[in-house]
Amino acid sequence: MRVPPTQGVQIGTGLSTDADPLQAGTEAARSAAAALDGAPADLAVVFASGTHLIAPEATLEGIYGQLGPAALIGCGAGGVLGQGRELETGTAVAVWAASLGNGGSVTPFHAEFAGDAQLFAAALDEEESVAQLVGLPSVEGSNGVLMLTDPYSFPTEAALELLAADAPAVPVLGGISSARTAGAGGPGEGGGGILFLGDRVYESGAVGATLDGVELLPCVSQGAAPLGREVTITACEGNVIHELAGLPALETVQLIVSELSPRERALVAAGLLIGVVIDGGKPEYEQGDFLVRGVLGADPESGALVVGAHVEAGQVVRLHARDAESADEDLRQELQLRARALAGEPPAGALVFSCNGRGSAMFGLPDHDVMAVERELSGAPTAGFFAAGEIGPVGGRSFVHGFTATLAVFPKGS
Repeated sequence: MRVPPTQGVQIGTGLSTDADPLQAGTEAARSAAAALDGAPADLAVVFASGTHLIAPEATLEGIYGQLGPAALIGCGAGGVLGQGRELETGTAVAVWAASLGNGGSVTPFHAEFAGDAQLFAAALDEEESVAQLVGLPSVEGSNGVLMLTDPYSFPTEAALELLAADAPAVPVLGGISSARTAGAGGPGEGGGGILFLGDRVYESGAVGATLDGVELLPCVSQGAAPLGREVTITACEGNVIHELAGLPALETVQLIVSELSPRERALVAAGLLIGVVIDGGKPEYEQGDFLVRGVLGADPESGALVVGAHVEAGQVVRLHARDAESADEDLRQELQLRARALAGEPPAGALVFSCNGRGSAMFGLPDHDVMAVERELSGAPTAGFFAAGEIGPVGGRSFVHGFTATLAVFPKGS
């Protein structure tokens, strides 16, 4: 049974661009601690980029010296965000800290793939990957899970499958680390993974925390526009769609594209995506109902399409394309829905996991996502990072996404 906290959640954030890792950790943590106004830090989430990847232990030392969190998780990042800024490159550290109130609790974890790394790189099927995962917690009864994973050593989709089997209604939010430790070519090039748990740095696996007794509102905003009409998969196998609406899949796609406007066809030409409805049975589907995946290939002879998701006959799909205008509108709408759900009460804060394909490359200007979040959520303290894949729920189950802005929004509670 989920019990709301008896005291309100408090959240503070800090951001530092100091090149010295100890000083940067100290500065960012001091700012986060000041915002907590004396309340204990039950959880800190830390994102570090640039030269901080050389000596992340020093960054953590600075954070513990100022904040002393009961639990800490985090990861290396290509870019971080917080306090109204998006630092897409360079050296920075962002600290997000929460006091969860008397009723809230957090349990950190480190999970690993127990099989051989070369076998993992060979793309094991999901069932075999699940069998070799160790360290994932039981999440039944939890309010939510935060999880940060290394893309080269941990099968994130398989882990989400296992967590969903344990407790399908519990949202998992987070992202895939977008940086590596220093290799021969410099920070983030050719090294190992970089994940934080407490004052330790791990080079592989996943770190995370289960949350109990604290409300969490998930938000997944797609960075792609739905195009054309919906069609139903009539024949498929695994991630190969053989037929759409009774015709060869490629033929159906070509027909739909021919019906689009010139602007929409230009979007498709830049990269075709496909949205798959996960929770069917609705009379009408909206943008957030689709799990958006890439079209990986096509066979002109058979007309089959290879897509980046397991599909089943009877599922409804719709073409999508990456689009800044649609991404901006969808983010604002999704945030406004969360604001209305809070009945006008500003949230305590939010964690933001933004795709590293967004930012100025998508929108043509810096700070887009973090400014939208702070504007629509009444200036709530916000921090996060640019991820190599974002984790969040669609249709009642959590998946890895691309080009999304995914948020964990924390109401203040009572």
